[in-house]
Amino acid sequence: MEEPSLYTVKAVFILDNDGNRLLSKYYDPELYPSMKEQKNFEKNVFNKTHKADHEIAFLEGMTIVYKSSIDLFFYVVGSAQENELMLMAVLNCLFESLSQMLRKNVEKRTLLDNMDGVFLVVDEIIDGGVILESDPQQVIEKVNYRVRDLIEEQISLCNELTVFVSCI
Repeated sequence: MEEPSLYTVKAVFILDNDGNRLLSKYYDPELYPSMKEQKNFEKNVFNKTHKADHEIAFLEGMTIVYKSSIDLFFYVVGSAQENELMLMAVLNCLFESLSQMLRKNVEKRTLLDNMDGVFLVVDEIIDGGVILESDPQQVIEKVNYRVRDLIEEQISLCNELTVFVSCI
């Protein structure tokens, strides 16, 4: 029996309806250390899940929870001993946060157009495999706060450049 750990999530990835990677984050460097191994794992997961009506799969000693939306597949991966409800909470938070951020238009084109925000959402939910947040409302508030900070920083930089250029 493994010791309990905060490092619940081994990987998160989003694939399109052809099984191509749109986003992936692996939190356990020993799990699939190379890009080739990661893509093989993702292809195996996709082949097992893309036609199934279930929400949970067990593959290669991993517990995988997943959800599909239009032309996207969302996956959260944990160890074989991991609590499926915890993984499902992460998956639901990810999906609901993206749904709010993308204004209920969770499909490939919109996701690709907003990829910077998608990475922010994932980073607000999981850090290094540790679940930080499972409330989509909190995630969206934090992401909006971070985006506002970045915009204010860029405006400040532009103002400084404007002053600099007008002084020359």
